[in-house]
Amino acid sequence: MTSTTSDDYLPRGAFTAASRRTRLAALMTRLTLRPMTNLLPTSRSGIEFSRRLVATSMNLFGPVPKGTTVDLVADGSVRGEWVRAPGLNPGPRVILYIHGSAYVICSARTHRGLTARLSAAAGLPVFTVDYRLAPEHPFPAAADDLEAAYRWLLGQGYDAANIVIAGDSAGGHLAADLIIENDRTGTPQPGAMVLFSPLIDLDFELSARMERTRKDPMISSNAARRLVALYTDGQDADLPRLRLDLALVRNFPSTLIQVGGAEMLRGDARHLHTMIETAGGRSELEIWPDQMHVFQALPRLIPEAAPALERAADFITHALDNERRQHYSKKKVSR
Repeated sequence: MTSTTSDDYLPRGAFTAASRRTRLAALMTRLTLRPMTNLLPTSRSGIEFSRRLVATSMNLFGPVPKGTTVDLVADGSVRGEWVRAPGLNPGPRVILYIHGSAYVICSARTHRGLTARLSAAAGLPVFTVDYRLAPEHPFPAAADDLEAAYRWLLGQGYDAANIVIAGDSAGGHLAADLIIENDRTGTPQPGAMVLFSPLIDLDFELSARMERTRKDPMISSNAARRLVALYTDGQDADLPRLRLDLALVRNFPSTLIQVGGAEMLRGDARHLHTMIETAGGRSELEIWPDQMHVFQALPRLIPEAAPALERAADFITHALDNERRQHYSKKKVSR
């Protein structure tokens, strides 16, 4: 794999350096969480402990804002939840969110605080797909569940151009796979995509390369690879839905990628950004200095979490408005 090597993808505004709180949080995480994640076994007990640990941390450092409305959904093969900011009414636009954590650990519930704040920032309802987790449900369960959720939204009457795909970590890989599958099957593509710390290289070769120059505060590439292997177990690593190739994708949605400068997935983010642009798509990459993995989910810990979500919300609004203008222009030309 190849990736761009420039570190010039700074976010707009005054975020040329991390806050003192952020640097302290990264230091404490490196001293406490990283040793723990590197030692935890991938046994049943180890996975259950990891799930409880992450759920507690997400609730502590990124709680659900008061007044948020949550409606659970179980409709055939589709499971998930609607998350709406206070006072938000349904409209023609929607965000489909895909949580991460190596296909193994998290859920729609662990990410409820993040999706609630994203709903408030963007002024849009969020449907978080609660896909089946490994090792109980290995590949392609998560990918199939996301595809079913996207088609379910289309069946609910949402126009594809009004759907935003958003996700973090392994959710980034699932999102890119969905775009490829949409292209292959002739399914309309979403209007925009926003990804936080996306995972693309499931072999973690890019991550290992990044860790040679800077250790990730949360987890090592070897430990992360062991978790993801619970999802890909028994599969050929070169399977097209695992080793993704975006070169032939047409009509790629406008994409924003945000990644932390301290995390090992910054190599994956650059690689995805390059693939999208090479395929003729539009991608904006932001590398937030010294930030950790999916820092947007931790507003009580990271001061830059809220501004990052505001940037994502601004991107969503402009991307969907541009998509609508292009849609109307095409209709006028066809008359």
